[in-house]
Amino acid sequence: MNVIPAHLPRRRLAPLSRALLLAAALCAGPAWALSPPQAPAPAYAGILGLEESFLAPQHWIAQLPDPDAVILDRAGIDAQNARMRQQDSSIHDLRALPANLPRALVLEQINGISRAPTRPLYDVQGKPVGAAQLKAITDNLALERVPASRPIQYGLVVHRAALRAFPTELRVFSSQGDTDIDRFQESALFPGDAVAVLHESADGKWVFVSSERYAAWMEKRFVGIGDAAQVFGYGSTGPYRVITGATARTVHTPEEPRVSDLQLEMGVRVPVLSDWPAMTPVNGQQGHGSHVIQLPVRNADGSLALVPALLPRSQDTAADYLPLTPRNLITQAFKFLGERYGWGHSYDTRDCSGFVSEIYRSFGVLLPRNTSAQAISPALDRTAFSDADGKARRDAAVANLQVGDLVYIPGHVMMAIGQSNGMTWVIHDTSGGSWFDASGKRVHASLNGVSVTPLDPMMASDTARYIDRMTNIQRIGPHTTK
Repeated sequence: MNVIPAHLPRRRLAPLSRALLLAAALCAGPAWALSPPQAPAPAYAGILGLEESFLAPQHWIAQLPDPDAVILDRAGIDAQNARMRQQDSSIHDLRALPANLPRALVLEQINGISRAPTRPLYDVQGKPVGAAQLKAITDNLALERVPASRPIQYGLVVHRAALRAFPTELRVFSSQGDTDIDRFQESALFPGDAVAVLHESADGKWVFVSSERYAAWMEKRFVGIGDAAQVFGYGSTGPYRVITGATARTVHTPEEPRVSDLQLEMGVRVPVLSDWPAMTPVNGQQGHGSHVIQLPVRNADGSLALVPALLPRSQDTAADYLPLTPRNLITQAFKFLGERYGWGHSYDTRDCSGFVSEIYRSFGVLLPRNTSAQAISPALDRTAFSDADGKARRDAAVANLQVGDLVYIPGHVMMAIGQSNGMTWVIHDTSGGSWFDASGKRVHASLNGVSVTPLDPMMASDTARYIDRMTNIQRIGPHTTK
């Protein structure tokens, strides 16, 4: 849609002027460059245009005329999520799956993600992944074992689990020496996520699952199988604790290792056992210094159970989803600042689309998993760009960005946070990039994490700006009809 949507004054950034200072990388890591500036620019930590104060959320919050204005209230977010589930084909309604899964449906799901590699791949030692290895991996798909029909199984994820393109732990890479981008890594699921189990690998160690936002392979040991009422009933009523830090951890408990030191991600919501007797220990510890929560675990036979656990009150959590305000958007985003970039949620961290998803999930907002789906989602307030759009329209859109707007170029997403030094700035999870300094020398920076950079000087090549490559801007706010 080639119409700039109506903007909300409470979130609008100050007008910007042209300044070529810095560029930022695609989240998958291609280099970016910047034309030499007209005069030397200030630098902090070697990054042109950056000031140390820009690395604190207070700098950006102080610029907002009404930082606590509610962008969407709870009813508005519920309506937005309902629209997402109805209109976006990347969101899966697990309850709509047939009770008996036909073979064709299962094969379609698996073949959609488990496509045999055609390009050379290398392992962590830089050795080529041979044909025999690849055959063993594809044989483990056990496609010949998919029956004509099988009863659907539901489960809850019990531990942060990688979602893989194939049922294997083997990490593979496109080039020797580059071991960050594992081409078999797709995403991750978190404790309490509901899944439908569609198939099992030949070695019995992996299951192919569909979650609300993604379908791929995960280790079977990280899912407990239950009936639909148990799975979809988990956490359906309060009270709750919502993780509002980048991560939180349950207490260490040798009595119940399944919920000991468990990592919970931003936006994960867990039910609280408010009626737990005050003097009754939880896994060997009296709970006054913690919230007594309920977590899913996998029994020895693979079945699902729900057990009490302790979430320390020192951890960054809230009684429910946070109010969606400009202040909270900036605050939540900066809680990830400096975190290592993790392609497909590897390294127990996240990538660019996971980063923005988890920020918005702390408000209870549902987004598609990948940039390709986020950028074109019909359920959001979208401004689309094509090759026919010129500089004037693109610059006007950037000048009118609001805090929390998501800016997409091919393969990457950035979140707008404000304006300083005549430029619009974004926070994003990026692997690195390069730019020209004042002398015209090209400098490379391995940012490789959540970083604060300006938007308007970003370059996709020596001559094309990132603004010229923008495909979409998505806004989460009152929905407008175009």
